[in-house]
Amino acid sequence: MGPVSDLVDHSSSWRRLLAVLPADVLIADELDTVVHARVEGGTSIDDGEDLIGRSLDDALPEWRDDGTNDRRDDVLFLTLALEGRTWTVAAFVGAGDGIRGRRERIEMQFRAAQVLAESEERFRHSFADNMAPMMFTDLENRITEVNTAFCRMIGRSREELLGSDSSEFTFPEDLGISESTHRRMTTDDVGQLRYVKRYLHKDGRVIVVEISKSTARDAEGNILYFVISERDITEERALSAQLAHQSLHDPLTGLANRAVFEDRLTQAQARLARRPGLAAVLLLDLDDFKAVNDAHGHVVSDHVIVTIAHRLEEVTRSSDTLCRLSGDEFLYLAEGLTSEDEAEQLALRLLEVFTQPIAVPGAQLEVHASAGVVVWDGATEGFQRVIQHADSAMYEAKRRGKGHYFLYTPDLEQQSVSRFALAQELRHALHAGELSMYYQPILDLASGEVTGFEALMRWRHPERGFVPPNVFIPLAEQSELILELGAFALRESVREASTWPAMGTLGAPFVTVNLSSRQFHDPELIKLIAESLATHHLAPERLVVEITESVTLLDVAETLSVLEQLQRRNVAVALDDFGTGYSSLSYLALLRPAILKIDRSFVSPPQKSDHNDTLLQMIVSLGQRLRMTVLAEGVETAEQLARLQALGCDLAQGFLFSPAVAAPEVARTREQVLG
Repeated sequence: MGPVSDLVDHSSSWRRLLAVLPADVLIADELDTVVHARVEGGTSIDDGEDLIGRSLDDALPEWRDDGTNDRRDDVLFLTLALEGRTWTVAAFVGAGDGIRGRRERIEMQFRAAQVLAESEERFRHSFADNMAPMMFTDLENRITEVNTAFCRMIGRSREELLGSDSSEFTFPEDLGISESTHRRMTTDDVGQLRYVKRYLHKDGRVIVVEISKSTARDAEGNILYFVISERDITEERALSAQLAHQSLHDPLTGLANRAVFEDRLTQAQARLARRPGLAAVLLLDLDDFKAVNDAHGHVVSDHVIVTIAHRLEEVTRSSDTLCRLSGDEFLYLAEGLTSEDEAEQLALRLLEVFTQPIAVPGAQLEVHASAGVVVWDGATEGFQRVIQHADSAMYEAKRRGKGHYFLYTPDLEQQSVSRFALAQELRHALHAGELSMYYQPILDLASGEVTGFEALMRWRHPERGFVPPNVFIPLAEQSELILELGAFALRESVREASTWPAMGTLGAPFVTVNLSSRQFHDPELIKLIAESLATHHLAPERLVVEITESVTLLDVAETLSVLEQLQRRNVAVALDDFGTGYSSLSYLALLRPAILKIDRSFVSPPQKSDHNDTLLQMIVSLGQRLRMTVLAEGVETAEQLARLQALGCDLAQGFLFSPAVAAPEVARTREQVLG
């Protein structure tokens, strides 16, 4: 360490201490060598410059207390611990009357300043070693000190930063933020401010930082300098933006989702209230899309959905909104219309998207859609009402000939009566034996053996043929009928599973049964499960109940209670469609399902990407770390299977192995899979 005179120029601690001492003062190090001398006259001390490097005894022969001289009271000797070293301070206090009072006053002031200096010293050490990026700036906003963490964050050395201001590494569009903040703190007497701005790393990267800026003041309240602590929130902001985008967009197509559409519709209604005009809502539903799924599998059907979404985007006006409502349904909001004719012309333009075939491996698919059109003046109340009208018009378009549109009229309310009739037919079907359970095999990837089956409900209507589950399940969910269907599925699946013999090395297979939200939260659920297992003598370990993340979010406390009761009975729980819901990782750890089902959108995405592969790898790894069995659904290709095996995924199901089959075919299907 150099002479104290050098430190005085840089250390407020030294300046504060010397300010309370008399005009003439000497400072010596641990070897009693004078390293600083301030001599302004009025004493017999030699010239200060001649004293540097001499011993303190040699510099003050007359004042050093040897027990004999009479002038020892003229000099106050003090010990100081600062900068990690011990110093001796010799301060000339004068002679004559009142010397004792002067000595006491100076010593008291010095000790107070020393306490403050030591506190500041500790602060500076914590500043230098702090993991948080920090810096000091002066009244002109120039950097006077930075710590290592700050230098590392922006990729610049301490020497590059000292004496400059942050404008040299601030993102150009944010240049005014620091200036306005500094102006407020110096002119408006604001003690602390928190704000966000962007920096440019030396390598060109943009860094987003959260800044907390505070003032350091003297005893009179004057600003001495500014203390700035920062936090790099670049990744946090990126993740928040990604999550915000995901919450408002369909994961498969990237289109706006239902929430966005509902918000845009509300805004359109407000605009129509201020400025009369017309808007139109169009609901497009693919015709016979289930046939595409059945014939080609989910990989191809997802490709079709994505292709159609991109084509629709290309014809969407900048003032309009396009969203994916559900599996094969799209919503379109058109504003600024003046007549029904414009709405009908728009419907024709959207349907033209479907005139060109879609290329898939080994085929050219002809895919058509029907559209329901609602011309709207803003008077119709609410999102649900408008969608109901569009849905009625769309079903009428399908009835009159697929690939067409239909304009809603009030008499289409009768369509809701038809849906009610279908619900009544569903109730009859339950008791007439039209409902049955189909089973899709689940493979153990380590052994290649079938270890379980997922139970899926099917309805064979005597006139309509097979009614898709996505048609009759939503109808059932609107009433208590969903509980009756759920009870039927559980009892029938347990009954069938009890007849399945052991095969291979894994023993008798388990069966997984999907529970609806209302069934999972039904007080009679546990009793129903216990009675079904007892009636058919099925070991509880062979039953797995499947729930989705959205089911568990309805009532967390009740969810945990039900899960605990199931676990006590050795009935396992599978969390379905993982990765598409909203629960946090901490919430997943709280639920601790036995099986984690990876949603098929991660297993068989419409387009390959490193990002999707990384997500798949992370989900498998997460399940392994949480000691959960990981089950991948929607496996369509040998390549996907190989990837899952390489990642160490436990179980899998999908068209690659087998579709869901009727109960009599379970044994034969299992033998075929086992080969």
